[in-house]
Amino acid sequence: MDAFISNLGLIINATLIATPPLLFAALGSCFSERSGVVNIGIEGMMTIGAFTGAVVAYYTHNGWFAFLCGGLAGALFGLLHAVACVSLAADQTITGTAINFLAPGIAVFLAKMLFNSSDTPAIDSTWKLPKLFDGVFKAGTFWKNVLNVYSVAYLVFLLVIVVWFVFYKTRFGMRLRAVGEHPTACDTLGINVFRVRYICVILSGFLAGLGGAYVTLATVNQFKPIVIVGQGFIAIAAVIFGKFKPQGAMYACLLFGFCSGLKVLLGSGNIVSPNLISMIPYVVTVVALILFVGKSRVPAANGKPYIKSK
Repeated sequence: MDAFISNLGLIINATLIATPPLLFAALGSCFSERSGVVNIGIEGMMTIGAFTGAVVAYYTHNGWFAFLCGGLAGALFGLLHAVACVSLAADQTITGTAINFLAPGIAVFLAKMLFNSSDTPAIDSTWKLPKLFDGVFKAGTFWKNVLNVYSVAYLVFLLVIVVWFVFYKTRFGMRLRAVGEHPTACDTLGINVFRVRYICVILSGFLAGLGGAYVTLATVNQFKPIVIVGQGFIAIAAVIFGKFKPQGAMYACLLFGFCSGLKVLLGSGNIVSPNLISMIPYVVTVVALILFVGKSRVPAANGKPYIKSK
């Protein structure tokens, strides 16, 4: 019984470690998608956030500042996506795909310049994000396994409440959702469609950058070109699975985070092939999309560039 409780605590711990980067990116995707702009570039924004977080932590030894800088780096690419898709009416899928190539390429290029390697140096544990209950509980206990996770893992769930409140209880949230459905009608009512979409796409980049920074400042201790490994696409799938709602995205991210955490735990043994274990999150993502994508209602203006009539 004690072994079962201990293993349950480890599974919960692994889930709480794997979920935050997905949830940050998914909340960012909710902002962009609900405003009518498809953001396939979440993966690239997470990657540049992961790189920036690792580099800033290495030079400043401040995990929180590095975390914020990772978000700002993602926001910069969000701005680039907004300029191309909102102002220039470019194809949103192609622009997002370009960012997924551009951001990792810039990260590797800068890493080569700074460290003569595609990887950044390892980050000391004291430079990373702090754990909330570090040293409070006895090692190996259930509560140690469950609660001794990085503080950001708890903050991201509070962020879900904040985003839900913004979406459904504020004037900005009402305008955001309206712009994603009927931008022409919003324009006739005096709502600046371009401004709302710019804010939402930049926010999506900022939150995706935070998700990427969390990976290098908590999950691992350095940046590598493959550090994100599809988490941005899983976050997009979580938004679709969650019907473009922040609370729905949270449930989906918990499911995918559980699968990622399960992958880590199962990979610690030699019972199952590591190659099969590494497939778990992606297989679950594909199955979820097959079962639920048809039941999700996409915002009416999603993916359609808005050209202001004269």
